[in-house]
Amino acid sequence: MNIISSVEPHAHVSSPESRRFSHVDTWIFDLDNTLYPHTSRVWPQVDERITLYIANLFGIDGLSARSLQKYFYHKYGTTLRALIDEYDIDPYDFLDFAHDIDHTDIELNASLGEAIEKLPGRKLILTNGSRKHAENVSKKLGIFDHFEDVFDIAAANFVPKPDRRAYEMFLEKHAVEPSRSAMFEDIAKNLVVPHELGMTTTLIVPKTVDPFREEFEQEAVKTPHIDHITNDLADFLRDCVVSARP
Repeated sequence: MNIISSVEPHAHVSSPESRRFSHVDTWIFDLDNTLYPHTSRVWPQVDERITLYIANLFGIDGLSARSLQKYFYHKYGTTLRALIDEYDIDPYDFLDFAHDIDHTDIELNASLGEAIEKLPGRKLILTNGSRKHAENVSKKLGIFDHFEDVFDIAAANFVPKPDRRAYEMFLEKHAVEPSRSAMFEDIAKNLVVPHELGMTTTLIVPKTVDPFREEFEQEAVKTPHIDHITNDLADFLRDCVVSARP
């Protein structure tokens, strides 16, 4: 399947065998490219800051730094994990540098806030970014107050999704029962473990192709570990989740 943004403005895809939401009492959301659209220009800035960090760290040019960054990302899941394991960097310095961005283009999303507020039960953010980054972005979106807590990369001892250990640490810390939970995420591989643990999974894809992200990160992949696919999270929560509950 191609990116469903090419099908229609508000597209939702669910297979007949997919898990539903009637039993869910804990709602778990990734942050980057899940709770905001790529037009907010958040991730491109973070990505550029990571490249600059690598260039400064190794004293290399931008193209070389970019190539090394992508190598780290594909091998370790995150550039940060690679830099910790191979070069023993200070992860907090890295996160502060990477997330020092301009939030001007992040728009208040009242419809998303209303949809999240109506979800019955707990709402949590599970991110490979920092708590500060999650707070800054979600406050600009106008949704921060709807969440009980943020579980960031530091809380996971810098073990990133999709590593099973990251999810297990999250579940233990927040006493979450996965079989009564739903996970919303923009990268398909990050939903494999949540589905294996018993969560209802939803993949968020962009409405239009994001030129700053790799193709595999935007694919609306139809696989057994993805129960639902949407390119409009607020609309999906309102029409396919809240309205469908008893």
